[in-house]
Amino acid sequence: MAYDEGQAKRSRVVVETPNAKREFVQSESVRSPDRSGVSAGMVGVLVVVAIALITMLVLFWMSNQQTTEPNAKTLAQQQPAPVIQQAPAQQPPVIIQQPAPATATQPAPIIISPPAGGSTETTAANNDGTIQLAIDKQMTDDPTLSSLGVTATVMNAKVTLIGSVKSEALKNQVEKMVRRIKGVKDVDNQITVVAD
Repeated sequence: MAYDEGQAKRSRVVVETPNAKREFVQSESVRSPDRSGVSAGMVGVLVVVAIALITMLVLFWMSNQQTTEPNAKTLAQQQPAPVIQQAPAQQPPVIIQQPAPATATQPAPIIISPPAGGSTETTAANNDGTIQLAIDKQMTDDPTLSSLGVTATVMNAKVTLIGSVKSEALKNQVEKMVRRIKGVKDVDNQITVVAD
């Protein structure tokens, strides 16, 4: 820092004693810092601003260098496009109800929900739907079976029969008809025989 010689102080001291007279001259100069320069705080701010500008310039230069690099285009062309696989959508519940005979009470509909977790294969769901359609078609096409009010549900190619019939022969006839349908692996016959 620069200093000004702003003040010079001179003092004169006279000491008189009975024997002698002494005189002392004392001079002092006080120096103060030059106030016209740049302060330390200002220098710090200038350094921080300079570092920020340099950092921004380097980042800008690096981003332009990556896009203009000749290998960047070939690398982008060589990278395979990402393949997005979606999990199979969960099947909605299937409600199956056969028309009831006019004289008997109608059983409640059975709601089939697919297993949670989405781990079932879509082919199994499609097979169940195909089996269900075939059972419904056979039941409605046969005049004897269409008036029974028997409900059939399909889950993983296993058919569950629920309802009530008037004879053991009708119960066996429904079960045999279901077993003949392609894709049926098992039949759980829960049809009850009700005597009149």
